Formats: sequence, C-alpha cells, structure tokens
Amino acid sequence: MSNDGLRARPLSRRVLLTLATPLLLPAAARAQPAGGITVTAPWTRAMRAGGTGAGFMTIRNAGTTPDRLVAARAGIARVVELHTHVREGDVMRMRPVPAIEVPAGGTVTLQPGGLHLMLIGLNAALEQGSSVPVTLVFERAGEIAIELKVESAGARGPAAQGHGH
Repeated sequence: MSNDGLRARPLSRRVLLTLATPLLLPAAARAQPAGGITVTAPWTRAMRAGGTGAGFMTIRNAGTTPDRLVAARAGIARVVELHTHVREGDVMRMRPVPAIEVPAGGTVTLQPGGLHLMLIGLNAALEQGSSVPVTLVFERAGEIAIELKVESAGARGPAAQGHGH
C-alpha cells in the first residue's frame, strides 16, 4: 500500500490566517458573544463607599431569539438590581424591574433616565479611572462578565466608546 495519499500537504495561507487571527487580537475583541449577546460601552459614575451607584451600557442581541437580562451581581455592591425610571405625576422615580428585554436582532441601551443597573450598598468607592467587574445574567445567554469604566461623578456618558465585552 502506498503512502502517497497520506502525504502531509502544506496549509494554505487562508487556513493559516484563519487559525492565527484570533491569537493576534486583544482578549476583548476575541470574546465570543454568548448566545448572540454583546455588551458595549459599559460605564458608571464615581461614587463614595456606602452610596448607591448605577451601571449603563448597550446590549446587542445578534441572535434570532429574544433574550432577557434577568439579574446582575458585583462584588463591590451589597446587591445589584435592574431598574427603570417611571413618571408619577410630575416626579420621575426609579423602580425595580424583573427583567430587561433584549429583542432578537435588537439593541437595548441602559442609560441615565432610563433602564439601568443599581449598585446598592457600595463597599468601596467607585473611583474615576478605575473599572468595576460586574456579571450580567441572561435568561438564554447565561452569564457575561463585563467591567464598568468609572467616569466622573457628573458624567452623562462614557468618555470613550468601544468598551466591548
């Protein structure tokens, strides 16, 4: 029996690039979306220890099935809740919500004055320039670890876009 059919053939450039490209990218760019979910521009505002902070971000669902953010947790907070703002007469109030819907092929933005995370009972200060690890829990996609970039206390948005996770 001849070994001609078993000779090793050199890999094509295309195959080599396909295999090597993920190794050349930064870890954040390599992270595979969980169930089609990606999170960009996660941020929070500076806050003193013992206070309550808020988390903001954009969540994109590239999948064909809707998903829901059902919980979040962060070691820096006693508890993390999902919240929204509602108008009661002439007053805007924050209220907990059981979940945040992320439609198939859609995007939801957690932002000041709208949906957001509440970081209640901070056991350390949120210091501008630092990052805060948070775990988001989705009904279908499971857990996704992100880092909220801490902006100034009066920030209205992230200083720089592209904090993808």
